[in-house]
Amino acid sequence: MEFILIVDDDINLCKVLSEELDEVGYSTNFATNAEDALKFISQRSIDLLLLDLKMPEKDGFFVLSELNKQSYPFKTIVLTAYADVKSAIEAARMGASDFISKPYDFDELLITIRKVLQKDS
Repeated sequence: MEFILIVDDDINLCKVLSEELDEVGYSTNFATNAEDALKFISQRSIDLLLLDLKMPEKDGFFVLSELNKQSYPFKTIVLTAYADVKSAIEAARMGASDFISKPYDFDELLITIRKVLQKDS
């Protein structure tokens, strides 16, 4: 079973998205800030990171920067309400596999997750 870590400062979004993904067969957990996400990643193997860019204190770009300092085998999908071309390009340059705008359509998100997880597998 593939494991997805959701990182977003909106705990309600984390809970809803986690439940939705669990219902379709993924194993999930979530973190509501960058530090907790990086700690979790250092302690457990994950298959996919769903990462919000705009968070208080340390943002998603900080997380991507920290992940780039090491070699992690998982994919990243950026999930953000502040979708713009510049952010998408920067996130891709930093290793993100795809970019989804919030509010998300769950079916579209699910298609993107499946596509990203199937790449290079």
